[in-house]
Amino acid sequence: QVQLVESGGGLVQPGGSLRLSCAAAGSIYSMGWYRQVPGKEREFVAVIRWSGGTTNYADSVKGRFTISRDIAKNTVYLQMNSLKFEDTAVYYCNAGFLGGSIRYYWGQGTQVTVSS
Repeated sequence: QVQLVESGGGLVQPGGSLRLSCAAAGSIYSMGWYRQVPGKEREFVAVIRWSGGTTNYADSVKGRFTISRDIAKNTVYLQMNSLKFEDTAVYYCNAGFLGGSIRYYWGQGTQVTVSS
């Protein structure tokens, strides 16, 4: 059973920062973050390839969020700066694992609330 352990969500004021973490066990192909607000579809935020570290971001977070990885800890981070009200959502970690084919799994989600 694949387990992704997320941490780091919380309440922050506009303009503030938070860092999310997600740890996984296994041979990782990529890890990323998505977010979802009630009544809307889950949307892509950022992803990082484990080999090489190539990253990709949603336009809405470019220049404000940074995804990074610690290969030794099998952990991905999402540093979120200059947070806006519209960043409020449940953030989900997503990890792709190498095998016969790449299989993707979700974390349990962590709430990020941007409020004054």
